[in-house]
Amino acid sequence: MPPTDTPRTADTAASPAAAHLDSGLLAPVWAGTPAQTAASDGAWLQAMLDAEAALSRAQAKLGTVPEAAARVITQAACADRLDLGALARRARESANPVVALVQEFTAVVAAQDADAAAYVHRGSTSQDILDTASILVAGRTLALIRADLARTEEALAALAAKHRDTLMAGRTLALHAVPTTFGLKAAGWRHLVLDAAQKLDALSARGLPVQLGGAAGTLAGYLQHAPAAAPDAYVRELTEAFAVELGLSAPLLPWHVLRTPVVDVATATAFVCGALGKIAVDVLSLTRTETGEVHEPAPGSRGASSAMPHKRNPVLATAIRSAALQSPQLAATVLACMPSEDERSAGAWHAEWEPLRALLRLAGGAAHQAVELVSRLSVDPERMRANTAITAGQIVSEKIAAVLEPLLGKTPARNLLNDACARSARTGELLADILSRDSRAVAALGSAPRADLFAPEAYTGAAGVLTDRALSRSLPVTNSR
Repeated sequence: MPPTDTPRTADTAASPAAAHLDSGLLAPVWAGTPAQTAASDGAWLQAMLDAEAALSRAQAKLGTVPEAAARVITQAACADRLDLGALARRARESANPVVALVQEFTAVVAAQDADAAAYVHRGSTSQDILDTASILVAGRTLALIRADLARTEEALAALAAKHRDTLMAGRTLALHAVPTTFGLKAAGWRHLVLDAAQKLDALSARGLPVQLGGAAGTLAGYLQHAPAAAPDAYVRELTEAFAVELGLSAPLLPWHVLRTPVVDVATATAFVCGALGKIAVDVLSLTRTETGEVHEPAPGSRGASSAMPHKRNPVLATAIRSAALQSPQLAATVLACMPSEDERSAGAWHAEWEPLRALLRLAGGAAHQAVELVSRLSVDPERMRANTAITAGQIVSEKIAAVLEPLLGKTPARNLLNDACARSARTGELLADILSRDSRAVAALGSAPRADLFAPEAYTGAAGVLTDRALSRSLPVTNSR
């Protein structure tokens, strides 16, 4: 027997079932969210079975598969009847999971009706089934993402309207710049969310397509089982019938090596992650202890530190930002697979699968967590206003420069303000007090009301107008399946 202190490896520590269970232990952005289930191995397996069943029904409509056989195949197409782990391991034998799936699924159908088993995967090929399944999984996950984006947008619209005139410091290159409003910031976040939703809507409007091409994109295998059919009519009708069965669109051509549909999904989901990541990174900056302008919800022990009892970490924003940081590289991998050789690629097709699934999960997880982040975000207007005074009035130096330049000249005015701002930063004195002791500034500014010149709230520009303009943009209503 091995010594009791022998390290437990992955093989010795995990049960056979747990060894292939993808539970999201290292992916807090999507673990436990609807996207985890929607893009799981089980979901992909069910989608492949859905494709097999839909293909048999489409062929039955055109008379090349008996209707009774299509019914049996459809009834048998349940992922629970197959050993997911065993299929995954057998996929190594053919570099894709469909070959083993067809064998095991055929056996399940044969157990119910031996004659029907002859019509499983009739004339088809692995890529037709797996690509179509991928599109099904993508469509189902994108619908979840789109719904969460709608909820996020609604919450952001409420934040922007409520805080239309809430004063805060605008920051550029990490430093205070000029005053702005939190309403404008929230409106900007919403604008990105609307852009993300628009990209998903454009995908839906174009239609996510089935894949139907046969072994090399000619549909020869399907036509072989329809010898009496006119090729042009049969190919069109079969593709359309297959698409109708699955609620997808019928492409003009097979896209085995024309990877636009997959790239579109990858880039759209990466954009979703990036758009939500902007919100997250802003929340992370504004929630710093020394800033304290917003706080994300922290019910119960959420965000608790393992070592420091006083901490409540911004875990929602952290998880969302992690998705935004991962997604560009994943989308780049999918894009890199576009140069696929010949009529089916050895490796490029296979390299898409995990990045695509990861993107769906990341976007789905980020969108789901964004709903809670923005709908329950705590905003501290008093802290925001107080922080505008940190630079002792320098936050309006741009305005003072604009007032002084016509009176003193651009260079003298800039030199005067540079010196005054440097002294204010060094001593902590109010910029207004320093200028009040400078004869040039006093002569130029004259009797202009000090409150009007140095009040941050009087220098927010068109922030309110821009917020109103942004809120005039609406989220289109969709009819999600």
